[in-house]
Amino acid sequence: MKSRIALFLVVGLGILPQWLLQAPTSKPNIIYILADDMGQGDVSAFNPNAKFKTPHLDQLAAEGMRFTDAHSGSAVCTPTRYGILTGRYSWRSKLKKGVTWSYDSALIEDKRLTVASFLKQNGYQTACVGKWHLGLNWAPKNDPVVPVDFSQPVKKSPNEYGFDYSYIIPASLDIPPYVYVENGRVTAQPDRETESKTQYGWWRKGPTGGDFKHEEVLGRFVQKSVDYIQSRTSAEPFFLYLPLAAPHTPILPTGQWKDKSGLNEYGDFVLMVDDVVGQIQQALRQKGMDKNTLIIFTADNGCAPYAGTELMEKAGHFASNGFRGYKADSYEGGHRVPFIAKWAGHIKPNTTSDQTICLTDFMATCAGIQGKKLPQNAGEDSYDLGPILFGKKPAKPLREATVHHSVEGMFSIRQGDWKLILDAGSGGWSFPKPGKDYEGLPTVQLYHLKNDPTEKTNLYAQYPEKVTQLKALLRKYIQDGRSTPGMPQPYVESASWPGLKGW
Repeated sequence: MKSRIALFLVVGLGILPQWLLQAPTSKPNIIYILADDMGQGDVSAFNPNAKFKTPHLDQLAAEGMRFTDAHSGSAVCTPTRYGILTGRYSWRSKLKKGVTWSYDSALIEDKRLTVASFLKQNGYQTACVGKWHLGLNWAPKNDPVVPVDFSQPVKKSPNEYGFDYSYIIPASLDIPPYVYVENGRVTAQPDRETESKTQYGWWRKGPTGGDFKHEEVLGRFVQKSVDYIQSRTSAEPFFLYLPLAAPHTPILPTGQWKDKSGLNEYGDFVLMVDDVVGQIQQALRQKGMDKNTLIIFTADNGCAPYAGTELMEKAGHFASNGFRGYKADSYEGGHRVPFIAKWAGHIKPNTTSDQTICLTDFMATCAGIQGKKLPQNAGEDSYDLGPILFGKKPAKPLREATVHHSVEGMFSIRQGDWKLILDAGSGGWSFPKPGKDYEGLPTVQLYHLKNDPTEKTNLYAQYPEKVTQLKALLRKYIQDGRSTPGMPQPYVESASWPGLKGW
């Protein structure tokens, strides 16, 4: 009785905890927009000194929460995408370095729970529109140049991983084949080979579908997404995963966006990505769905150095927002990404979080919104962001630690302000690059990011106990098959595992 009176008084006086007041009471629609190769400094909400403004992303940030310490699961495309959809670091799979290529088989394991299959089990309609880049099981063909039969259905398309509808390109827009695949079938057979060798708009030579033009891909994805939103009803929630192929190469700003940034083609292409966010928001408003939709915008890794970063920096634009390195690197610029979340009435507008988060956290966050717990063999590296999003301020960091991974498969681990890189250099495409650049360098790097955010002073010799501690924690995460609390889980071991070399 006393507890009921106490609760009545708390409610009556309006002093319920902010987190409880804002906690979700209904299932939101969920839209996850993933830019391809875009730095934190490319969004003016994160970088006031950016040489161009991103009005739609700035508006999204004004209406939601901006995370300043968000990280992709890897510094390159494929492994990050695996982590987003499975809540699991991709180096636990068969992929120990690099990305999947043109005709590689599916990376996501059979029967592994994905965000899409989990949400589908909880009453959602699910769709994937955009760049897949997680491998597809093509029908084989006896041809040494193009070893697949495009006329046959694709196995292990997004539809086999929980998506009711899918409209994708197989990989990056510069990696053949250049075809659209809708619900497991190529929409138009290749009728030619195309190639581009321009400085920023290049793509590799490969078979190209009769309905495929590189310059039209971004617009096609937007239109398919808008059509999908317009086809929805309020009777059941939906999940739209929208992994864009931009501003990755080929960098192809078109129409009104040419020269719009006043910087270079990359800046123009970023503004086209910004406009995508505006179009998605407009489609939601037109359907009256903007009040009950969780929108997340982020990127799969940092800006690529071949996007013209040297030219941009001379002009005063820093895509990595002052952090060291770019796409592919262990340094912060490789994996520190923009991250914005908006859900009207649940996420307080114009707020900022400095909590360290990882894109693998999406899966546990979706489970938390549903009021569900993930099974032990799913989301092994995923933490629920709900307490942060809905206004509860955790007394300690949400994540115990976060593991980073470079294109060459090199490990680094971040805990609090400390970051250990188990490599002599970038592990990627920035100096020092793997190889001759490493001669004479210590084999590990230890940085205190609060005091040294640009990772200039290697403290490994001054703090050997910290090196030992972080190595032990990373080893535990690897051996346990998870970094979240729970039962140990299996993972794919490999005789050739670059990240473990020299341990």
